[in-house]
Amino acid sequence: MAKAAALSFLFLLSFISGGDFLAVNGLVNATLPNQKTWCLPKPSSDQATLLGNINFACSKVDCKIIQEGGSCFDPDTLFNHASVAMSLYYNAEGDDQWNCDFRGSGVIVITNPSYGNCIYP
Repeated sequence: MAKAAALSFLFLLSFISGGDFLAVNGLVNATLPNQKTWCLPKPSSDQATLLGNINFACSKVDCKIIQEGGSCFDPDTLFNHASVAMSLYYNAEGDDQWNCDFRGSGVIVITNPSYGNCIYP
């Protein structure tokens, strides 16, 4: 019964979105063609995972904006810095679903997480 309901939901979602939808970590988010997306850490991510994601992403892309004095340094939290670093990496690698996996700790969002002077790519 649950599978039938899920399939019905996917069919309805596909119909409403014109056939375009994005499945992320088992969840389905309706997206419009060419809709901008960002990659953020799951809220359940622990500190070690966040730090690992920052280290990985920043070894591949320029993360100066999360360094002290950068436009995205504040708030100075691992979650905030991981959010920016993961989105920078995701964007640089082509906004593909697999570039937001981060060992299962990333999630693709359609709401722009930019704030103040911190503009996400």
